[in-house]
Amino acid sequence: MKPILFLTLALFAIAPASHGQQPPLAGGFSQAANTDAEVLKAAQFAVKAHDAKLTLQSVNAAEQQVVAGINYKLKLTTSDGRKADTVVWRKLNGSHELTSWQWIAADPAILTTEYIYDTGPYPQIHATTIVETPTGLVTAWFGGTAERNPDVCIWVSRQLPDGKWTEGVETANGVQADGSRHPTWNPVLFQPKDAPLMLFYKVGPSPSTWWGELKTSEDGGKTWSAAQKLPKGIFGPIKNKPVQLANGDILCPTSNETDTKPSAWAIYFERTADLGKTWTRTELLHDGLKIGAIQPSILFLGGDKLQAVGRTKQGKVFQINSDDAGKTWGEISLIDLPNPNSGTDAVTLADGRHLLIYNHTAKGRSPLNLAVSKDGKTWEAALVFEDEPKKEFSYPAIIQTKDGLVHITYTWKRAKVKHVVVDPAKLTTKPMTNGQWPQ
Repeated sequence: MKPILFLTLALFAIAPASHGQQPPLAGGFSQAANTDAEVLKAAQFAVKAHDAKLTLQSVNAAEQQVVAGINYKLKLTTSDGRKADTVVWRKLNGSHELTSWQWIAADPAILTTEYIYDTGPYPQIHATTIVETPTGLVTAWFGGTAERNPDVCIWVSRQLPDGKWTEGVETANGVQADGSRHPTWNPVLFQPKDAPLMLFYKVGPSPSTWWGELKTSEDGGKTWSAAQKLPKGIFGPIKNKPVQLANGDILCPTSNETDTKPSAWAIYFERTADLGKTWTRTELLHDGLKIGAIQPSILFLGGDKLQAVGRTKQGKVFQINSDDAGKTWGEISLIDLPNPNSGTDAVTLADGRHLLIYNHTAKGRSPLNLAVSKDGKTWEAALVFEDEPKKEFSYPAIIQTKDGLVHITYTWKRAKVKHVVVDPAKLTTKPMTNGQWPQ
């Protein structure tokens, strides 16, 4: 490989500047647009030159330097989700040469990253869910031409013993007896103790008009029962998984969105003691206006003490607590973690720590972060899974499996389902001050 060449300003005119950018500085690197056509050509060449099996997923940052041609210093992500630093020399004749390539080491706590859904018979996916069953992991999402469109269905994939995932199978849709059709929304998988696997989802034109449905599986998600419409006023878990309490009750975190202007977003909780045959529910726990909150996740604080956290319109994560296993709840409040009105999820680990996966930003849906708390009050920074400006990484789901590992799924740019496996024993954390993610 050629060494990086430094020339004098006299060579500046030989190397064209990237369109729309400041001219590159001879002898030094200057910022370049990661969407620039020449930058993309250089990045694509670098990936193929390093490993012909890979393709370019994205350019995350770019700089350029005038030499006998141009050096491009790039931070990029490959099709397998890994990140690399590379330098590519574009010669005066327009050809490229790979000068250096270095993989960016993943955090040791991250064991696996992969795409469960990569390509399929529909262009857009959203709202992933994951569960551990006696026969293995099962995931689901909704997919179709676009969210809210009538062709959006619920798709399910199972992890096989060799670690591979099955193709997504259409498991529920919004086709009605009269031939009309509605979109489906927000699947939630849940495995009760010694009972069939449950798949909750919503059907209807919009969140203010949808209703809840439930299917069950006796064989770990291979086959499913007919859809059961939930009772009027019962929706099941609205986005995030239920929890099963010590007495066997299933407590579902849910919420309501009105069609008024402004829409009132308020959380509440539903409960079933007989696997969905009969239900009770709390009243709405706040007015939905001062704090507009939806899509709770439930954490265990010890004994009958529970905490719920989730999404708001107010730019921060909410919290609310119960001292009696979810029968009654205290006052909702905001915590010092940002939320861009995007879905979150959380789980209490076997060791008592709590994990929260969310977009640590007040606007947009990137980055996607993991925070850790020992008490549900003070949260520390742990991992950044994605950080690509103006892209969407959202609606995560998080569980801990019986082997102690943590499994996470999320929407990757509304195009793929990404799956990450984390070893919580290897997590290292840093304090956050005033909700600021540490550098």
